[in-house]
Amino acid sequence: MKAIVLNKFGDTDNFIERTDLPIPVPGDHEVLVRIKAAGFNPIDYQMRLGKNEKKKMISPILGREFSGIIVKTGKNASKFKKGMAVFAASGSMGSNGTYAEYISVPEDILASKPANLTFEEAAAVPVGNLTALQTYKRLKPVHEDSLFIAGAAGGVGLALIKLLLYQGIDRLVVTAGNDESRQHLIAAGLSTEQIIDYNATDLTANIITANKELPFNHCVDLVGGKLSELCAELLITNGTYVDITALTSPKARETLFDKGANILNISNFAYALNGDKDYYGNNLQQIADLLESGAVSPPQVYLVGELEVATVEKAHRILESNLSKGKKLVMRIPTTIAT
Repeated sequence: MKAIVLNKFGDTDNFIERTDLPIPVPGDHEVLVRIKAAGFNPIDYQMRLGKNEKKKMISPILGREFSGIIVKTGKNASKFKKGMAVFAASGSMGSNGTYAEYISVPEDILASKPANLTFEEAAAVPVGNLTALQTYKRLKPVHEDSLFIAGAAGGVGLALIKLLLYQGIDRLVVTAGNDESRQHLIAAGLSTEQIIDYNATDLTANIITANKELPFNHCVDLVGGKLSELCAELLITNGTYVDITALTSPKARETLFDKGANILNISNFAYALNGDKDYYGNNLQQIADLLESGAVSPPQVYLVGELEVATVEKAHRILESNLSKGKKLVMRIPTTIAT
């Protein structure tokens, strides 16, 4: 099969094309999927650089989410049939990453592709929406709660906003650094009054004013660093700080401790650690149902290109420079070899 392989850690010029790789063989409880589209995520370039995330690498083929068609099933796999359209966040649970024509994965992590989504749209959904759904389920916000979301114009943030608004949680305030991010947030359902200019000199005061001069019950941090300090400052005593980056600064940790904050660490990887693969398929099917019913909408997609080294290099450069501008980067994968 064809795949884009990371030859060694470092810059984007370390990707090479291979066309001689064997097609994976599904295990007893696995299925083989012909990948139709694959999504890109920040963890991809962090792995490429050899950072701590490299510990989660299963293969020199990167990529952690996809959509596609089942072409073969293991002898004890019974949830899905050959020919069905599926999508998944494969993470570290597949035979290889998703910069490839084929992948073998446990059937428990799959969900049926929503019929109203293209393969490109479906490939953009799993990672961000699973993170958003876990955040909602574990935070358990009620209608009266106020939430501040830092980094809301990214994939997870937009998915979370749509889910919160669908559930009637509307006391939301977010920041935006440019007009394009602002437009994505408005399209997700926020009003202009809920979106604060991140570049304002009186940022903290503006955010508090947007929340009727009150601190927040919950702060969701999708950025870390300086914004973790802002989140900590904005919280009420015993409020909840939702950490999705593990990038809090020492100053933020001190403020959170002083306020007696509840710390909620969000990690999709956690369920793979204890072998709970059903978590992925079951939650993704819930997301699929919401998408198919129109209750929430898929991310806006930027189709970077097809399965080529140049496509992967371009996507990594965009993500590493934080230039995705609220759109999910996706690669289309045409098939050159049949099973």
